[in-house]
Amino acid sequence: MANAAKWYVAHTYSGYENTVKATIEKTVESRQLQDQILAVSIPTESVTEISDSGVSKTYERKVYPGYVLVKMYLTDDTWHVIRNVRGVTGFVGTSSNEPTALTDAEVYAMGVEKKEILVNYAVGDTIRILEGPLSSFTGTVENIDLEANTVTVVVSMFGRQTPVEFSLDQVEVISQ
Repeated sequence: MANAAKWYVAHTYSGYENTVKATIEKTVESRQLQDQILAVSIPTESVTEISDSGVSKTYERKVYPGYVLVKMYLTDDTWHVIRNVRGVTGFVGTSSNEPTALTDAEVYAMGVEKKEILVNYAVGDTIRILEGPLSSFTGTVENIDLEANTVTVVVSMFGRQTPVEFSLDQVEVISQ
């Protein structure tokens, strides 16, 4: 267990996601596997429908029906625990015996985990770009959007001031 726990995707019968999640959580509790199976998640989104009569109804909808996400250390024990839950048909991966872990980028894009980024720069600060085709360029912070985890930086390219959007962690402050 020296490696970090990873998120894996268990495929379930459609409509069994909540039952599978509850069963996994109950099994983890009864077998005291909290240090090996850390979290179980069913990504949902809020949807608002407006009927023809103008009445709006908001409800939670599963983003990935038929799938349950499990954060765990992959061992023979944890694999068997998840695989033998009623309603689980297998893991997503090259074969059901070899589950493929989600990448950090996939996990954040799904909204399962939030990455907290400490922003130590403000609008007007000069920053250096750390990643991408503009890495090592410098620019001035024009806008910071914490909700979207983006920062707009004005960069001088080909003699023109051009606003470019980056992820909050793709830049670092060099002067304030």
